[in-house]
Amino acid sequence: MRTLLVLARISNLPTVWSNCLAAWVLAGGGAWARFGLLCLGATLLYTGGMFLNDAVDQAFDRRYRPERPIVAGQISSLTVWILSCVWLVGGWMVLFWLGRAAMIVGSLLLLTIIFYDLVHKHTLLAPVLMAGCRFLLYLAAAAAAARSQVWPVWRPALALAAYIIGLSYLARGESTGGKSVRWPMLLLLGPALAATVAPAGAGWSVWIVLAVQIGWTLWCICGRGAVLWVPRGVAGLLAGIVFVDWLAAVGQGFTGVFVGLFFLAVLLQRLAPAT
Repeated sequence: MRTLLVLARISNLPTVWSNCLAAWVLAGGGAWARFGLLCLGATLLYTGGMFLNDAVDQAFDRRYRPERPIVAGQISSLTVWILSCVWLVGGWMVLFWLGRAAMIVGSLLLLTIIFYDLVHKHTLLAPVLMAGCRFLLYLAAAAAAARSQVWPVWRPALALAAYIIGLSYLARGESTGGKSVRWPMLLLLGPALAATVAPAGAGWSVWIVLAVQIGWTLWCICGRGAVLWVPRGVAGLLAGIVFVDWLAAVGQGFTGVFVGLFFLAVLLQRLAPAT
């Protein structure tokens, strides 16, 4: 069971759910049964993408990540390939049943996930593709909401994409031990910049959440001597995706849920690594 959880990078799942929740409420929400299906579809797509990632990266993992389940002999390559296909197709089918708009965006999300997994070790634009996956997840969640409109989430989706690009570029040196470039840190400020246009009715609460999000980001990127310590920093920034979503949906009344998802992401990192 732990092998499957490690393959799925289970500690990042709360951030997938927080993406869905933020986009869902910003797009007007709807029946919670539909939201449950949305989270199920997103979970399957995310899990399938993570399994496919390991299946494709076996040569890389033999050199840099020998502890990963396939190359460590904990599970067969064929099993991982089969399960990745099952999860991806299953997730797409769930989104298919949530309406035409959700199906269209979900199809784009599925193709982006597969394309990312196939090429991410061969292009410097891999972080952009990763950001595209989260961006499309926001749009899919909005499309599945009652109004089936994606326009209310464009700004927060772009802010999240900027954050993901910054995070991903910083993480590129994690597995190989290479040095991380510093300029992407500026992209981590994308959510904070977007929040300067406060949602209607958010009031002073937006500034509290903004302080939490910025404070956590700074804590993650400032290690000893203010130098980024990638293992801690990247894991923390991944959990911090929940704070980005909370900031996007501030004033919508789900503070306890976002806080709970954040602590769940942090706790799950003790069970399975986030990267």
